[in-house]
Amino acid sequence: MKALVLAGGRGTRLRPITHTRAKQLVPVANKPVLYYGLEAIAAAGIREVGIVVSDPREMLKPDHRTGELVTVLVNSQAEIRAAVGDGSRFGLKVTYIEQEAPLGLAHAVKISEEFMAGDSFVMYLGDNLIKDGVSPFVREFEREAPDAQILLAKVARPWEFGVAELDGERVVRLEEKPREPRSDLALVGVYLFTKSIFDAVRAIQPSARGELEITDAIQHLINTGRNVRSHVIRGWWKDTGRVEDLLEANRIVLADLQPSIEGTVDEESVVEGPVHIGPGTVVERSHLRGPLVIGANARVSDAYIGPFSAIGEGVTLSECEVEHSIVLDHSEIRGIAGRIESSLIGREVVVCSTDARPSAHRLMLGDSSRVELA
Repeated sequence: MKALVLAGGRGTRLRPITHTRAKQLVPVANKPVLYYGLEAIAAAGIREVGIVVSDPREMLKPDHRTGELVTVLVNSQAEIRAAVGDGSRFGLKVTYIEQEAPLGLAHAVKISEEFMAGDSFVMYLGDNLIKDGVSPFVREFEREAPDAQILLAKVARPWEFGVAELDGERVVRLEEKPREPRSDLALVGVYLFTKSIFDAVRAIQPSARGELEITDAIQHLINTGRNVRSHVIRGWWKDTGRVEDLLEANRIVLADLQPSIEGTVDEESVVEGPVHIGPGTVVERSHLRGPLVIGANARVSDAYIGPFSAIGEGVTLSECEVEHSIVLDHSEIRGIAGRIESSLIGREVVVCSTDARPSAHRLMLGDSSRVELA
């Protein structure tokens, strides 16, 4: 069995962070989301993986020094290739499959046919997190031998997902983002297919939004008498495409954090609960309350960092309070009287105070931003 990992989406719901970074590389607990999926695939005993990546694209972005709009080349493909390499660090052999445009999940399947070479495969959306991994799902597929198997989860907003209707464990109907959902069972971003899926993706037409929908391809399997089974997950699952879900995933992952202090913490600082501090990091006169993780070569002084926070490499935090937030590499927060919470702050961001200090802030900042709060 092989795996197909989709890493070519635009990440529109995480802008401006994804203007300059692939959404699959946004970190949860200081580790890129994509890595969790690759580790889960390796744990399931799969070794050959195709990663679908998109072509570079041009976009307009404000220059952080002048404010003028400039054209930049966003090359998430190069980022993903650099981050994953040949896959050997995960125990995998990775092949990259280029998708010329985001033409739908079924299109990503279609262009992978040569790589699959007739083998069954698991398809994994690269911005998803599943607590229990995919090993039980893969073993069940191998045991029951259906033509396809889909992973489902109960969700509060089924109209935002593909929704399944079941007869026992057999799938009888799928609908993509229905206005009036017939169930609360949404398709999680993991699917298992035999080679029969390739006939299905060739048989369907683009949807109203111009994409080949995987729900349409699976429905074609159902309509032609193929056996499509379901597996409803009991553990947690997160699609990290929105800020609130990314922060929730960060909270869930950090709940299992093992404490480790590799940096330096002075005697005036207080460390409570599970806290991981990376090498080269210095903590002075501060209060750290876990679970939280701080990357390497950061500096924390006269600050409070609360639970469920992930602080990246080279970050400086001074005279501020941060809780339930993600701060990416080489950013600086200083002199903020109110607590920063439930925030996602990009790389190389500077957040500093002016004379007037509000009591609370809620922020989502893109890379290379600078904000002065009055």
